Amino acid sequence: MIGRFGRPVAELCMIANTITDFIYNYHKQKITEWNHDLLSPEYLQVYANAIHEKGAPYENCFGFIDGTVRPISRPTKHQRIVYNGHKRVHSLKFQCVALPNGLIAHIFGPVEGKKHDAGMLADSNFLQDLEQNAFSVDGRPLCIYGDPAYPQRIHLQASFRHGVITDRMKEFNKQMSSVRVSVEWFGDVINSFRFMDFKKNLKIGLSSVGKAYIVCALLRNSLTCMYGNITSKFFQLDPSTLENYFITN
Repeated sequence: MIGRFGRPVAELCMIANTITDFIYNYHKQKITEWNHDLLSPEYLQVYANAIHEKGAPYENCFGFIDGTVRPISRPTKHQRIVYNGHKRVHSLKFQCVALPNGLIAHIFGPVEGKKHDAGMLADSNFLQDLEQNAFSVDGRPLCIYGDPAYPQRIHLQASFRHGVITDRMKEFNKQMSSVRVSVEWFGDVINSFRFMDFKKNLKIGLSSVGKAYIVCALLRNSLTCMYGNITSKFFQLDPSTLENYFITN
């Protein structure tokens, strides 16, 4: 970038930080709050139909929820708070909701790496958003689907995991899993912005790691709007146009 733009490193960093702040300040609500344009009752029903047509037993599931662990450089302070014992890395965590059209509908975070997915759900208040807004045009409740870490609710479903698991339950889990794994939304963000996967440069306290990831997710949505991705092609569901996505609520 120094050779291309003829600018010193310090100036390029200032420009990048300014652009990151601009995108975050003006457009973060598109992905950190309930996006009524993207998640209207009409669109929710379209998403649910697309997922069901691909073999999901649920007829009312419109998206998928999961937590993602983003490794960071080991901090000098509060190391235990950001240490994720499962992944064995110092990290920040985000909660993401993905749609079958390939877009990331909602992100919550960052939170400390040791936080459980169910704890992130409670802190995000996203379940309350679902209870208020996740309904079809005719008033039927719609849901999202997550792994066994999440509680069972009307608007949040997970695989069977307790008690006696019958063959029918196992088949149900298999069918939902086969549809769910097709949604590779986290990989899309990292593959498009590789610097977010270089943990030695992700130092909390010295750089806005959480803000950068949210901005990268917004830009990944922008790329999906323009070119689609594997998820949108799998479900044969076109994402919003770039212009419609960034229209103010």
